[in-house]
Formats: sequence, C-alpha cells, structure tokens
Amino acid sequence: MLSRAEPERVEPGIELTILLPCLNEAGTLAACIRKAKSFLKANAIAGEIVVADNGSTDGSTRIAAELGARVVGVAERGYGAALLGGIEAARGRYVVMGDADDSYDFTNLGLFVDKLRRGADIVIGNRFAGGIAPGAMPFLHKYLGNPVLSFLGRLFFSVPVRDFHCGLRAFRAAAVRDLGLRSAGMEFASEMVVRSSLAGLTIVEVPTTLQPDGRSRPPHLKTWRDGWRHLKFLLMYSPRWLFFIPGAALIALGLLLTAMLSWGPMHVFRDVVLDVNTFISACFFMIAGVQLVSFGAISRTYAAISRLLPADTRAMAVLRHATTDRLALGGALLAILGAAAFGYALNAWAMQDFGPLPDPMIPRTVLGGMTMIVIGMQMLFTGFVLGILNVPIRRLGPSSGAPEAGGDLCSAAQHP
Repeated sequence: MLSRAEPERVEPGIELTILLPCLNEAGTLAACIRKAKSFLKANAIAGEIVVADNGSTDGSTRIAAELGARVVGVAERGYGAALLGGIEAARGRYVVMGDADDSYDFTNLGLFVDKLRRGADIVIGNRFAGGIAPGAMPFLHKYLGNPVLSFLGRLFFSVPVRDFHCGLRAFRAAAVRDLGLRSAGMEFASEMVVRSSLAGLTIVEVPTTLQPDGRSRPPHLKTWRDGWRHLKFLLMYSPRWLFFIPGAALIALGLLLTAMLSWGPMHVFRDVVLDVNTFISACFFMIAGVQLVSFGAISRTYAAISRLLPADTRAMAVLRHATTDRLALGGALLAILGAAAFGYALNAWAMQDFGPLPDPMIPRTVLGGMTMIVIGMQMLFTGFVLGILNVPIRRLGPSSGAPEAGGDLCSAAQHP
C-alpha cells in the first residue's frame, strides 16, 4: 500500500489524474482504462482518468466515455500536443501520464505516487531497471537510441535519469504547467526533463516494466526521425555543448599548431613533416572556433532573453561583460594588428620583387595577419549582434496596436 501524505500536503478534491494520450488506440485503450481504475480503487485515491484524444477515428473516444474516462479533444497533432492539452485539462494535484498502447502497467503506479507525496516534482520510470520484456523495445532503441540520448541528457544537464524517454512518468501538475512546455512532437519527453532540471525541480527515477504493446498497427514513433528530433532538442538547449566546447577545442588546437609551426616546419615522426599546409589548417581551426563561440554567445543570450534557459548562470555572468563596446574595440584592435602584420609581410615580399620567398616566416606572417583580421571582424560584428539583442523594445498591445511600455530585453535577460 502507499504511504499516506502529511496533512498539509492533502488537498480537497481530486488528488491524481491518470492521463492517456490517444490517437486510434481502440485495441488497447479499454485495457489501460480498466487497469488505471483498478489502481485508483485499490489504493483509495481520489482520481480521474483523462484521455487526451488527438483526432481518433477508430472509436477510441466512444470506448473511453463508456468506461467513465473524461475525453479531452486536442486539435493540434503530435504526442507532445496531446499531452499538453491533457495536462492543461487535468484536475488532479498530481498527474501520471502513460501511453495508451498497454505497454505500461497502470495497476502498479504506487512508487510514482508515493515519491510525489514525499516531495518529488517529477517521477520518471526506468524500464531498464524494472525490466523490458522480450520484443517490447526495438533493438536500436534499447541498445543505441535510449542509452546514447540518456547519456547525453545526463552529460549536458546533470539530470539523474537513466531512461530519458520512458513514457510512464508522474509530476505535480502545477510545477509542469509553470514550465511553459512547447514541444508538440515526441521530443516533448526530453523537453519535460530538461526544462524541469533547468528550473531546479526535484527529479527522481523509479523502476517500471515494459511489455510488448497490444497495437495491431505500426507505432507512431519513427526511429530515426524522432531520434534526431530528441538529439536536436538536447543540443539546442545546451549552447555550451553545441557551440562553446567544440569552439574552444578548435581554438586551442589552432593556437597549439600555429605556435609550433610559426618558426618553420616541424618533424613529428621520421617521415611526417608539418609545414605551411598544416599552418593554414590551424588558422582555419581558429576562425571556425571563434565563429562557434560567437554563435554560442548569441544563442545563449537569446535563450536568456526569451526565458528558454536561466539567466542567472556563470555563462550569462561572463556574457554580460562582453558588451558591444568591448567586443568592437577588441575586434578592431585585433584587425588592425593583423593588417599591420599583413602589411609587414607584403613589404618584405616586395623587397624580393614579389618573387620566390626563401624566408618561411613571410607566408606564415601573411596567414597569421589575415587570420587576425578575420577573427577581429567576427568579434566586432558579434558585439553588434549581441547589442541588437539587448536593445529595449516596446511590444504592441494585444488589440489596439498601441505600444506597451516595458519589454526591455536587457532586463528580461537578467530577470527570467
């Protein structure tokens, strides 16, 4: 049996909503509803069953209504859209969501509810810990997709979750509504975990089981398409791993190689010589690295302004010092220094009547000068883009078209 909540945690009315997203699940929906009703009755929980219907044409809504579930129609198509509609309509203090394909055991939700009653905000099932029946999960999902995406989620966001995409999860309804989730597709599962972690919510995992689904049709999930959408979401919500870390690595590699090759060729192994071609590659590494870091600064600033990511992080503390004035001045000085180096090399070449160059330093000085000019321009224009993002704006009113006061993007970046 479940542990009882402390008196101050108990609210009158419905405690638990069991939410089933549905799109043509007539073959399995009845079994899921019966199991959910059995759980509520066995544990004496005041609850409801909500079916968020996404446009079923196979009689699913009729089955749900006949079995006493509340049907909520969601016009926008997509797994995430159906869940968002159901969460908005839920009347319970807590919500348990799970697929309506009879792959999850709705009679065994005790751990989920118990964790919520003890103070967790999000409770996610771990199918790898609870047991995956033979044939319940495709090979690629089990040994590649889920493990890799879950690892990246833990790496990028420090989330203690080993099954990022388990469809059976529970949460405090108010906490999840406050997140302002947006994803309409399968990546909704990733968004819920990522945004919950960024908001500082308490996330725990409990073991759960997975059985082969009872569908007579192919699943809605598409392995490569939806896997890419999950990966894309994780990367877009982590500018540090998408831009800053690869950019810093390229800059460091470029600096190392240019420092090693500035005075001439270098023998690495007996028959391997690094010379001007490697020096050229190193210059391109630095240019590409600076561009990635610039993209990271722009995207991280925009994410803070639009409140997709918190604005009170160390990255934002650093970026607040990267003002338009400072970047423009630094970029201009670097470009001038590069132009001076380029001019020096050009003069040295002119002294040779623009003929063959016996001195290996001259082509390296040309390349180095051009690299500094390009990087200086990148810094200068990045400073202006960041400045544009922080220009105060006045939003148009919802009906009159008159401008509304406020809307200072700079203050929005500082107060998420």
